[in-house]
Amino acid sequence: MEKDQTQPKASVQPEHVIQTATVKPEPIELLLVDDEEGFVQVLSKRLSKRNINVTASLSGDGAIQQCKIKRFDIMLLDLKMEFMDGIEVLKALKEIGIDDMQVIMITGHGSLEDAKKGLDLGAVACLPKPYDFEELVKKIRETHENRKNH
Repeated sequence: MEKDQTQPKASVQPEHVIQTATVKPEPIELLLVDDEEGFVQVLSKRLSKRNINVTASLSGDGAIQQCKIKRFDIMLLDLKMEFMDGIEVLKALKEIGIDDMQVIMITGHGSLEDAKKGLDLGAVACLPKPYDFEELVKKIRETHENRKNH
């Protein structure tokens, strides 16, 4: 049997080739809090396609527990929920010292007075339901950028 005497061919690349990699930005860590399960499932799926890591909670109490174990950049918080509403969640977060997370409130039937209370407690915005999805994503990204710059 003869040995194969062929040498592998070296690949030659031009000296001035610069390889660039597309750097994907770090995903936004978002906690979605709403007691409407269908809404949460659909919105989570849509946001996850936009480089937003979504953790969902169907209750205010569940959201507080999540905040104790994981750091989130932004909370998307429904204003009106059963048992513990968005205002109570904001108050509870302040009480336990979680005040570096940006909160965007969403509401389908909250009052202007409730929205003002939420803003007074540190929420950065209150958006009505239904909302334009692209506008919501834009608001999340703007809020995240503002957070990074401060």
